[in-house]
Amino acid sequence: MSDQVTIAAAAYPLDWFDSFGAYEAKIARWVAEAAGQGAALLVFPEYGAMELASLGGKAVAADLEGALREVARHRPAVDALHARLAAAHGVHILGGSGPVYAGERPVNRATLYGPDGVIGHQDKQMMTRFEREDWDVVAGAGLTLFETPLGKIGVVICYDSEFPLLSRQLAEAGCEILLAPSCTETWAGFTRVRVGAMARALENQCVAVHAPLVGKAEWCVGVEENTGRAALYGPPDRGWPDTGILAEGGADVPGWTFATISRAQIAETRADGVVLNHRDWAEQAEKVAVPLVQLKS
Repeated sequence: MSDQVTIAAAAYPLDWFDSFGAYEAKIARWVAEAAGQGAALLVFPEYGAMELASLGGKAVAADLEGALREVARHRPAVDALHARLAAAHGVHILGGSGPVYAGERPVNRATLYGPDGVIGHQDKQMMTRFEREDWDVVAGAGLTLFETPLGKIGVVICYDSEFPLLSRQLAEAGCEILLAPSCTETWAGFTRVRVGAMARALENQCVAVHAPLVGKAEWCVGVEENTGRAALYGPPDRGWPDTGILAEGGADVPGWTFATISRAQIAETRADGVVLNHRDWAEQAEKVAVPLVQLKS
C-alpha cells in the first residue's frame, strides 16, 4: 500500500447534455485533469449523476420520478465509462452518486472504481427529508470498507457524515480516509456537512474528503441550486494544520482541490497524538452507563 496519497475533491457543476457522448467527454476531461496533477484518488459529489436526466429531455428532467428513472437507466454505461477511465489513468474514482433501483424504490448509490474495474459501492444510509418525503429515495442496507492500495476507504454520503456512529463503525474497522460527497442547496446545508465531516476527522483521527455539487441546474428537479466548496480535512493535532483544513477550494468555484496525505501520519496521530480521540472513544460507554444527574435551580 502507498503511504503518500494525493487526493482530488471535486466541486462539480451539472451540465445539460444532448448525448451520452457529451457526458463521456466531460467526465474524461475532469479525470484527465486530476490524474495529470498527480491525484491517485478522485472524489465526485453526491447526485453528480443527475445531469444525465437531461438525456430524457426537459419534461423528464423536470419530473421527480422521471429524472430518477432516466438517470438510473444509464448506470451500466456510467460504470463502464468510469472503469475505463480508472484503468486508463491508473487511479481510483468515487463516481458521482445517483439513483439505482435495487428494489421497488431507488437507493442513492456511489460506486468506487479502480484500475481493475468496479470495486464496489456504498448506498446512502440516512435520508434527508426531501429524499424521504418527496423523492421516496430509500436507505441502503449497511456500510462497506474498501481496502485498496491507497488505504482503507469509507464513504459517508452527505447527511450520513452528520451521524457519528456510521463513521465510527468504519473507523473501528480500520478506515483511514472518509469520503463525504455532498449535494446541498444552501450554505447552511453545506455547513452542516462540513462541520460533520470535520468532526468525523477529529474524533476518528483520520482524513475526510468533502466533494460538493456547485452551481445552478434549474432544469433538473431536486438539484436546481447547489452550494459548497471542495475541501480535505484532518485532525487538528501535531503535524496537521491547526484548523484541520488540509486544503479547500473557492466558494461555489468549479474544479478540483488537492491534498497529499500520509497514512503513516494518520497511524502516528492515532497512536501518539496530543489527544487520542480514536483510542478514547470507548470510554464514553462507561460515562453514559452512570445514571444522569438532573439538577434544578
